[in-house]
Amino acid sequence: MFAGPAGPSAVAFLGVFLLLRVLVSVRGSTDGPDVSALNVMYNSLNSPSSLTGWTSSGGDPCGQRWKGIKCSGPSVTEIKLSGLGLTGSIGYQLSSLTSVTHLDMSMNNLRGDIPYQLPPNALHINLARNSFTGGVPYSISQMTDLTYLNLANNQLSGQLTDMFGKLPSLTFLDLSYNQLTGDLPQSFGSLSSIKTLHLQNNQFTGKIDVLAALPLENLNVQNNHFTGWVPDELKGIDNLQTQGNSWSSGPAPPRSTPRGANHRGDSSGSEDNSSKEGNGTNSGVNGAIAGIVIFVFILGLVLLVLAKRRRSSSHYIDEENLGPARPFTYLDSNNFKDLTSVEPNSSAHVKMLSTPSSFGLKPPPSDRHRSFNDTEFASKFHAKRNANPIDAPVFSLMDLQTATASFSASRIVGEGSTGHVYKAKYADGKVLAVKRIDSSHLRSGNSEDFKNLVSGICRLHHPNITELLGYCCESGHHLLVYEFQKNGSLHEFLHLSDEYSKPLTWDTRVRIALGTARAVEFLHETCSPPVIHKNIKSANILLNAELNPHLTDCGLGVLYSDTKRNLGPGYSAPECTSPSAYTLKSDVYSFGVVMLELLTGRMPFDSSKSRSEQSLACWATPQLHDIDALAKMVDPALRGLYPPKSLSRFADVIALCVQSEPEFRPPMSEVVQALLRCEQRTSLNRRGGGDLGASRRSDDSDYHY
Repeated sequence: MFAGPAGPSAVAFLGVFLLLRVLVSVRGSTDGPDVSALNVMYNSLNSPSSLTGWTSSGGDPCGQRWKGIKCSGPSVTEIKLSGLGLTGSIGYQLSSLTSVTHLDMSMNNLRGDIPYQLPPNALHINLARNSFTGGVPYSISQMTDLTYLNLANNQLSGQLTDMFGKLPSLTFLDLSYNQLTGDLPQSFGSLSSIKTLHLQNNQFTGKIDVLAALPLENLNVQNNHFTGWVPDELKGIDNLQTQGNSWSSGPAPPRSTPRGANHRGDSSGSEDNSSKEGNGTNSGVNGAIAGIVIFVFILGLVLLVLAKRRRSSSHYIDEENLGPARPFTYLDSNNFKDLTSVEPNSSAHVKMLSTPSSFGLKPPPSDRHRSFNDTEFASKFHAKRNANPIDAPVFSLMDLQTATASFSASRIVGEGSTGHVYKAKYADGKVLAVKRIDSSHLRSGNSEDFKNLVSGICRLHHPNITELLGYCCESGHHLLVYEFQKNGSLHEFLHLSDEYSKPLTWDTRVRIALGTARAVEFLHETCSPPVIHKNIKSANILLNAELNPHLTDCGLGVLYSDTKRNLGPGYSAPECTSPSAYTLKSDVYSFGVVMLELLTGRMPFDSSKSRSEQSLACWATPQLHDIDALAKMVDPALRGLYPPKSLSRFADVIALCVQSEPEFRPPMSEVVQALLRCEQRTSLNRRGGGDLGASRRSDDSDYHY
């Protein structure tokens, strides 16, 4: 009976209600950043079917009850995915999960580095029993509320940095069964709440005195390389395990007790005993320490004077004290000269630092001021130069770890046979590329081999070669720091983009080939001795903002032990059956394959094609002189916009480079000249408008990258 007047309003109310329900269901009840972070995690975990409810994009984790997810209101607060057989990695957007307090991904098959950015407000993190590599992420140092951290049973390596100074709430830390090295960081001493610390089965070294003042109840340092003595303060721990180290025998020497060492409430000594023993014993110890300090100070002063005397006598000449000038040769940039021929007022006239005679030091050996013949001096000069031949800045490991998010998998921009390349971002906006060399590629695996490698790379300066900006050789890490090229590699442009999203014009392709050829020409014909690259491929040709090429990995050929494995399918010349067979002409062949990629847009080896077309060089070479076949081979992304005469010249150069007999391949200087003519032909066509496509689409600015 109320249907008449009330009907329209009721219908309107019902419509609004349904509309709101639809809007809520579309929007979801979970915060957007949380949804995005879990989408990324799901994709990084290879989209496992065991994660019911999860999706690769969108969804509503809180409203739809995704497996392992707990929420408080619209915010995700817990992620518990332990023991589900998950593979892949965790993802790179965990820092967006600002409300997550509990993250448990333990007992899976996760690989790669632990992400640099973990949920920033987490209280409990368990990533144990996976296959994580890399180091312990430094961002943990900012997680001030963290109480539980378990990274045991992974493959973590490297030294622990001082990242524990701001973790006053941490009560449980387990780093056992990894490959961590070096001394324990001093910031361990700031873990004022720690109860359980497991460090067993690593490769830690040094003493454990930094742990003496901690309120530990469970401590396991078994099977490391610790030395010294177990502090008395730790011996009262009920659950203490120290076997498998190189502890010193005999009584420990006296040492001053750190402040606050009595965290465990040891009351065995009365106040009286403390004062008496402290006043007697400590005064004696302090007196002994003071005597040692004074002795060390005097000894250091004497050694300093000796060192200064030695340096001054090696590098300065005191004509007044030596009497008549004695012939002494020095090496300038080109040849040897005799100081006796230098004018008295010239800049080469130098004085020797004087040393006070009151110290009673013996005079330096007489041969320090004798003259050397050219052979003797050259020998000494080169010996000294080889002791420190590197002319490149040294970067600190901590700075590089911070800039690369502890070498996070999310920062990897390249991957080669010798190691990964990471993007390093600094607070001032500077971006660099850091290549981490796998130590297994160094002949003896030591730092000296790496420094010799850096020394060789330092001399490779060319506009089309990626510049080495510095290096780091610290704590078992071997890192090369390069300039960063914002447009990535030629491989990405040609093979990893949509067909028309990043087209390279014909002019740009010729310019890339010419610039790369000039870089290889420099290595082969300017450097002395010549440098064989051994890894020329499109992935090692980086493009700057103007799409000019920069050849990278120059000077790393000495690291390659297996040429076929290093180059990848399709690039190796027929003669490259072993590293010793690789020559300059093998580089020419690989460069020819890169030119084929520029011409055709095809991969050097594509298993998805028929057997006769899988190898680009084998398929394309017989057709390079066939005009009709050549036109069909051209990259479709060019859309026919290329000068035919320039294309024909380009194909002629390729045919010369990829000949099966090494002796018939041209030197790179001839390749450069041929490509210059090809570029000139392109320019003439562009000005005259005589060739197809040149007048309609010739400028790179017509394309949008």
